[in-house]
Amino acid sequence: MTQDLTFWQSIIALVVGILLIILLTVRFRVHAFFALFAACLVVGLVIQLPLTQSIQIAKDGFGHIIGSLALLIVLGTTLGMLLEYTHSTTVIANFILAKVGAHRSSLAMNISGYVVGMPIFCDSGFIVLNGLNKELAIRSGTSLLIMASSLATGLYAVHCLMPPHPGMAAATEVVRADFGSVILYGLLVAIPASICGYWWSNYAGAKIKIRKTDSVVQEEDVKKGHRPSLFFAVLPIMVPICLIALPSFTLSHPAETIWERCLFTLGTPEVALMVGIALVFIGNRNWEKGKITSLLHDGVEKAAGILVIIGAGGAFGAILGQTKIGEHFAENMSISDLGVFFPFFVAAILKTAQGSSTVAVITAASIVSPLLVVLGLDSDSGRIICALALGAGSMMVSHANDAYFWVIAKFSGLQMKEMLKVYSVSTFLMGAVSISFIYLLSLIIL
Repeated sequence: MTQDLTFWQSIIALVVGILLIILLTVRFRVHAFFALFAACLVVGLVIQLPLTQSIQIAKDGFGHIIGSLALLIVLGTTLGMLLEYTHSTTVIANFILAKVGAHRSSLAMNISGYVVGMPIFCDSGFIVLNGLNKELAIRSGTSLLIMASSLATGLYAVHCLMPPHPGMAAATEVVRADFGSVILYGLLVAIPASICGYWWSNYAGAKIKIRKTDSVVQEEDVKKGHRPSLFFAVLPIMVPICLIALPSFTLSHPAETIWERCLFTLGTPEVALMVGIALVFIGNRNWEKGKITSLLHDGVEKAAGILVIIGAGGAFGAILGQTKIGEHFAENMSISDLGVFFPFFVAAILKTAQGSSTVAVITAASIVSPLLVVLGLDSDSGRIICALALGAGSMMVSHANDAYFWVIAKFSGLQMKEMLKVYSVSTFLMGAVSISFIYLLSLIIL
C-alpha cells in the first residue's frame, strides 16, 4: 500500500510519467507499449510502491481494459480490412464524386473521407483512396495539396471523435460513457470539424504553389476485379452504426419486451460489428481461394498491435489511480469552472507533444476519469461530453511527430513545410471547432 501522498507528490508523479512517455516515444522512437509500461514502473517508484506491487497493479489495469475492448477492436479492424479488400470504400467515394461533381473534387474527397473513415483507420483510408485522389487532382486541375488535405481531414474527423476507433473506444470505456451515444454525437460533431478542415485546406492550399517530391512509398496497382453495388458497399458500415446507436435512445432500462431484448442484443457493439462482417460476405460472393483466411489472419494481427498499446494505457491509468490525483485536485485546485475544457486541454497537450491520437486520448482519459465529479461531468450525459472533449483534444495538433502526417506527405509527394501550413493548421482549427460544438452540446444535454 502507498503512504498518504501530498498534492505535490501526486503532481510530480503525473508529470514524470507523462514526460517519460513523450521522451521515449518522440526522442528515442520507443514503441508506445514499452513507453507506457516504463512510465507505470517509474510512477510506481515515485509514489514509493514496491516493484512487484506496481507490476500487479499494471497487470490488473491491462487486463481490465483488454477484457472490455479486445473483441471490439479485433472485429472493427477486421471489418475495415474486408471493406478495403472488396473495394467498398472506392465504390462509396466514386458515388460521392458523381453526385458532388468533378469541379468540386476536393469536397467530394472530404465527404468520402468522412464516410469511409467510419469503419477504417485514417491512415488506411488515405492509402486506399489516394489513387482516386491523385486522379481527381489531375482531371479537375485542383492542387494535390488541397486534395490531400481535404481527404485527410475528412478521415481524421471521424477517427478522433467516433468509436469503435481504438482511442475513442478506450476513452469511452475509461470514463464509462454510453457507447452508442458517443458514436452518434461523435458523428454529428465530426461534421463541422470535417467542413472546417475542408475550408482551410482550400483557403490556405490555394495560396501555395506546391513543389512535388518523390514519394518514398510505392503504391500497389488497384485490382479492378469484382466490386460490390453501392447498396452492399454502404450496408456493412451503416447497419452496425445504427444497431449500436439505436438502443441508447429507444430502449427502456432494463429492456422489457422480447423486441427490446433483441434490439439490445443486436446493439451490443461486438454483435453489431459481426453483423457488419456478415454483410460484407453477403454482398461479395467472388472471393479468391484462401483470401478470406488471409484477411481474417491479417485483421487479428493488426488488432494485436493496437491492443497492446490500449492495454498499456489501461495499466498506466491504474498506476495513476494510486496517486489519488483526482482527490488532490478536488481539494487543492479550483478546476470545476473549466468543466468540459479540462479534458480537452489535457488531450490536446499530450497529442501535440507525442504525436499519437490514440496514446493521447487513452492517457488523458486516465488522468481525467477521477476528476469527473469535480468537473461536473459525473452523470450519464456528462460522461458522453467528457469522452467527446477528449476526442476533440486528440485532434490538435497533428505535425511531424504524427505517423499519419507522414502517410499523407509521402503518399502525396508533399513537402513538410506545405503540410505544416495547410494540414497541421487544419487540425488545430478542427479541434477548436469541435470543442466549441461540444460545449454548445453540453449546454443542451447536461
